[in-house]
Amino acid sequence: MAVVQHLSQATHDRLSAELEQLTTHGRVEIARKIQTAREMGDLSENGDYHAAREEQGKMEARIRQIQGTLLDAEIVDAVASDTVVPGVTVSIRYEGDDEAETFLIGSIEERGGEHEVLTPGSPLGEALMGKRIGDLCDFEAPGGVLKVEIVNIES
Repeated sequence: MAVVQHLSQATHDRLSAELEQLTTHGRVEIARKIQTAREMGDLSENGDYHAAREEQGKMEARIRQIQGTLLDAEIVDAVASDTVVPGVTVSIRYEGDDEAETFLIGSIEERGGEHEVLTPGSPLGEALMGKRIGDLCDFEAPGGVLKVEIVNIES
């Protein structure tokens, strides 16, 4: 079963544009690099050829990743919500800490914004989903069970 990727419209558009660029211009450019390197002779000792082939592999992996993300994407709007849902920003405080940490709930593809991204399918993300300000919840972390309090939710 595929995991739903919660994306903002802006991130969906960015990924679609990146996919278009990679599958058109990116593939053409890599093909040129490989052809140029082949023309240099012996492929077994041709560093340019091996570098171009490695670049091609990385690009094709990114294409497959984006295609999978877009295939399983659900566009989320930043609607006003008093519960933790994909698309909101949530501030939590770990038990025993004074400082709150703030996360955007959504796909890892949303990274690069103001806040760290927390996916709804992660242990902490699952524990927070549907909770309200003031709710306490616990989740299984590598070091044991941790408890957090939800201190704020913003759209």
